[in-house]
Amino acid sequence: GAEGSTLMSYFSKNQIQALKPKITFSTLRDLQCPVLQSNDLQGKPEESCSTEELFEWLGAVLNHVNLDNKSSSFLSTYCCPEPNTVVEKAFLCTITGFIIPEKIIQLLEQLCCYFGEPKLAYWLTLTVHGFADSPVSWRESEHGFHKGGENLYNFVIFRNLDYWLQMAVGAHDDCPP
Repeated sequence: GAEGSTLMSYFSKNQIQALKPKITFSTLRDLQCPVLQSNDLQGKPEESCSTEELFEWLGAVLNHVNLDNKSSSFLSTYCCPEPNTVVEKAFLCTITGFIIPEKIIQLLEQLCCYFGEPKLAYWLTLTVHGFADSPVSWRESEHGFHKGGENLYNFVIFRNLDYWLQMAVGAHDDCPP
C-alpha cells in the first residue's frame, strides 16, 4: 500500500539498495586435518586433538595461513596439531553478508544431511563470524567492540551427528546463555 511505496521512495531517493550475500567456493588440496573424536573434548595424546587445538587450526585454515611449519617466510611457523591426517580434498564455502539466524539454522540442517549418505568425511564445521562492530550482543550488555570485537561461534558436526559448539566473545562481552 501507501506505506510500502513511501518506504521504497525513501530507499531509492537515498540510494539505498539491497545486497545479496557474496558466496565463494574453494578446494583445499592435501590438507592436514586434526584427528577428532566426538566424545573426547580434551583430546588424548596420539589418539585425538582437543577442541582448543581444532579451534586454533580452523582459524589458521580460514585465514589461509601456511601450515607447513617452515620458518623461511617468518609469517607463521604454525603446523597442524598431532595426531592429524592428510585429506586429499577439503571444500571451503564462504558466505559474506548479513545472514539472518533462520538461514544459519537452514545451513546447519543441510550440513547434517551431508552424512545421510555414506561419506568419507568424519566431521565438518560451520563457523559464523559476527561483524566486529555488530550491534548484536548477548543478554543486556552492550557489545564491547571498542575493546576487542570477538564475536563468533563454530559447530563441529560429526558423522554420528554428535556436535561441538565453540564460542568466542570479547573479554568485555557477556557470554551467551
